[in-house]
Amino acid sequence: MNPNDALDALEARLRPQWLQARDGDEAAYRRCLDALARRLRGYFGRRLHGPVDEIEDLVQETLLALHLQRGTYDPTLPLLAWVHAIARHKLVDLLRRHGRKEALHLPLDDLPEALHPSVDDEPDARHDIARLLASLPAAQQHAIVRTKLEGLSVAEAARLGNVSESALKVQVHRGLKKLAERLRGG
Repeated sequence: MNPNDALDALEARLRPQWLQARDGDEAAYRRCLDALARRLRGYFGRRLHGPVDEIEDLVQETLLALHLQRGTYDPTLPLLAWVHAIARHKLVDLLRRHGRKEALHLPLDDLPEALHPSVDDEPDARHDIARLLASLPAAQQHAIVRTKLEGLSVAEAARLGNVSESALKVQVHRGLKKLAERLRGG
């Protein structure tokens, strides 16, 4: 099977699940998120040659963004193109946060700009993120807000939180993992 056929088959399998999930089917949502998580691990793993926990954090951030931006998905467009655009934005954000020069050399997507998702702050998305974050311990909330939402470096966020950089990374990782479990219905 050539790569385009495999991609078409994946789109044909996941798009109906995503649409069912938008209509309230929690089982379809979990299946779709699990499949997307596997795909995202491969996508990020091929682009980042860093620690597995960094890749997993990026997967969880992307799944959270998909959840929060789910209302922006246009069902007339390919689901995987929308997912890929959000994943690419998360990857570029990570590279910029870490000051990596590779962020400037990522190939541009073949996806026309008109097909890129809107990243407007929606009131529903802000409410969802606030509710999800409120379910976490305060240290994890602050670590995620400072590094993932405010864009502070790990060093800056650690200083603000009066913790070591290692402790902050653990807080972010554990918090994102808990959020992902909640999104999957766990």
